[in-house]
Amino acid sequence: MGPQGARSKSASEMTLSDRADALEEQMMHELDKIITTKSVFANLGDGEVTIEDSMALLEKHPGKHFNMGPDPRLPRMPDQPTLLDYFKCRFASTNHLLQSAACAVKNGHSEKVVLACLLHDIAVVSFIRCDHGYWGAQMIAPYVDEEVSEAIRMHQALRFFPDESMGYSYPDAYLRYFGSDYTPEPYIVEEYKRALNSKYYETSRLICINDIYAFDPDAKVDLDQFEDIIGRNFRQPKEGLGWDHSPSAHMWRTIMWPTRYL
Repeated sequence: MGPQGARSKSASEMTLSDRADALEEQMMHELDKIITTKSVFANLGDGEVTIEDSMALLEKHPGKHFNMGPDPRLPRMPDQPTLLDYFKCRFASTNHLLQSAACAVKNGHSEKVVLACLLHDIAVVSFIRCDHGYWGAQMIAPYVDEEVSEAIRMHQALRFFPDESMGYSYPDAYLRYFGSDYTPEPYIVEEYKRALNSKYYETSRLICINDIYAFDPDAKVDLDQFEDIIGRNFRQPKEGLGWDHSPSAHMWRTIMWPTRYL
C-alpha cells in the first residue's frame, strides 16, 4: 500500500465505525498504563467483605499506577457535565423514568411533579436500590426546589401504603417482587407516618401514582422532550454537575469516576 493509502484519516473522513475502533484502541492504551480496582462497596454487592491489597496489586502490575481519573472503559463525560449527560452516559436504564414522567405529563401534572417522576429512581439506575429514595433526594437537593427532593425521599415509604382517596392501591407488582407476607421495616413505617403530615405529601403520592410498575420495555420516550422542564426546574451548576461545591457534588463525581483509587 502506497503512502496515500497508509495515511491516517482525518476526523472528517472517519466513519462511525472508524471512530469506534479509534476509541477502543485509545482505551486499550490507557488501560495498559493504569490499574482499576473495585471498592469495598462493589465487592459487598458480590457477597464479599474484601478489598484488594494495594502493594500486591502494584507487584502484580509492574510499571502501572492506580487510576486517579475517569475509567477509560466507560463513556466519556464532558468537562462540564449536565444532568442530561448523566442520563446518557451513566444511568444504566432510563426507560422507566421516562415513562413515569410521560405519564405525569399525560395526566396534566405540574412541571415539578413531572421532574420528580423523571428523577424519582435515579439512585437505582446510577448507584443502588437500597434506600434509593433517600439517596436520590440527597443527590438532587442542591439543584431543585425542596418540594421535588422531599417528594422523592418520601415516595420510598409511601409506595408501600395505599391511599384510595388519591386512587393509589398497593401495587400488584410488589406481591410478585416481595411476596404477600412482606411487611415494611419500622423505619419505613415511621417515615410514612411523618409523610402524612408533610406539605409535600400530595406531590410525593403523585410520584407513586405515576410510577409505572409494569412498564412497557418496548415503549420509547425521548429524553429530549423533558429538556425544557429540566432547564426551568433543575439548577445546573456552571462548573458542571460534580465539579461544583454543593453538599452532594461528591456523589455525582463518584458516579462519574467510579473506579478512582482515592
